Amino acid sequence: MSTLAEIQVSVQPLADRVLVEPAQAEEKTAFGIIIPDTAKEKPQRGTVLAVGPGKKDEPLTVKVGDTVLYGKYSGTELSHDGKDVLIMRESDIYAILG
Repeated sequence: MSTLAEIQVSVQPLADRVLVEPAQAEEKTAFGIIIPDTAKEKPQRGTVLAVGPGKKDEPLTVKVGDTVLYGKYSGTELSHDGKDVLIMRESDIYAILG
């Protein structure tokens, strides 16, 4: 299992791209009903693992460690050391959660 630091060193996004680790999908409903794997929704929240340098006149607003909300079909899925991550443009991120 890789740590946050290992992912940051081995994968460096370019330009305005951001590497995000999606949050785990919900296992149970609010009423305690277990959700089967086939019915789980794709998470739309994640933690920023690495950021690119940004574009020439547009610095990035997100930073490593931020929890962000992004579009349901945003980004490209990658598998890195057995961990699923997404790489997406910063413009695909809707909000930073505080």
